[in-house]
Amino acid sequence: MHELVRTFRGEMAVIMENEQCLMQEVIRVILAALSIIHSPLHIKTMEAEIVNRVANSGLVTLDLEDYYHPGERVVYDLKDNLFMGLILKEKDFRAFLKEHDWSQYAGKNVAITCTEDAIVPTWAYMLLTIQLQPYANTVVFGNLTDLEEKLYFDAIAQIKAEDYRDARVVVKGCSKVPVPAAAYVEITRLLRPVVQSLLFGEPCSTVPLYKRPKG
Repeated sequence: MHELVRTFRGEMAVIMENEQCLMQEVIRVILAALSIIHSPLHIKTMEAEIVNRVANSGLVTLDLEDYYHPGERVVYDLKDNLFMGLILKEKDFRAFLKEHDWSQYAGKNVAITCTEDAIVPTWAYMLLTIQLQPYANTVVFGNLTDLEEKLYFDAIAQIKAEDYRDARVVVKGCSKVPVPAAAYVEITRLLRPVVQSLLFGEPCSTVPLYKRPKG
């Protein structure tokens, strides 16, 4: 009986030792595979494969980030010109317009507004624009969102839709600068009549938007 027990224990020890060796081998293989996947060479190979697939797909990428205006954005708030924060006195405002140094807005993008619930005549915004226009890159009525949309609309207006006729266009979705939704709507309006198809996202992962009907 004792001999049988010793034999059984010996066999179990061998089995456990073999299982440990097998587990160590499995772990070694997994670690080796992970090291290959995350190696710079493997990553570069994957990137090259993606680039090749994109190049062979015939897709044309349009990145709205390329149309971002780099100039400074500022807001001119007419509340600072109000009398007692209530009304705009024409005589005082005209005097201010003559004396103020408007050259400080050179090259800037300006949104003019009034954040106070006050009586501001329309001509006041017009006079302000007259002073700003010779210096500023652009002037709009509204907030910074309105300003950004105007800058993109001006830039998109310079795109020749015919350059994309019959093309399969991907409008890039990710950007490092703020691109308003209005800009994506505008580029869609511009390209839809001429492209073969329109997609959104990245060339390697797109959302189909439009495909020209056959016939």
